[in-house]
Amino acid sequence: MPIKSFRGKLADGGQDTIRLATNNGLTGYRIVKFQGIGDEPGTTAMESTLKIYKYKQTTINNAVNFEDGTLLAVAYICDNANRQLDVNSAVLFDNEIFNQDIFITHEDTVGSEAMNYYIELEQVKLSVDEAATATLKDMRGSA
Repeated sequence: MPIKSFRGKLADGGQDTIRLATNNGLTGYRIVKFQGIGDEPGTTAMESTLKIYKYKQTTINNAVNFEDGTLLAVAYICDNANRQLDVNSAVLFDNEIFNQDIFITHEDTVGSEAMNYYIELEQVKLSVDEAATATLKDMRGSA
């Protein structure tokens, strides 16, 4: 199936909406790639957490809870200005199929640096029954 890509830049404490919902819900998506990089790599210290959720978040933080059925992916990016420490890791729940809008958040715990993100979503054709199930799961926030 085709791949759709999205990219953007979030301020510290920011949240973006990725518009995916369709009128019939017969197109589902699965995350296949999720990456982040600071807006000035190697120049300032940062420890950033990017997360993708099924719902708009009222609190944006760096807390990660894999038991949260609305969490779709998380990326942790650590960049030390002295280049002594670089970490860039991502965890994708790639078996999770959704057909509604998703929300990406960013929190920098040591500064207030902005973060660029890149997401690739694989399109999945859904039957009417699968679309109804995916929509209900998204509405209920269950996995």
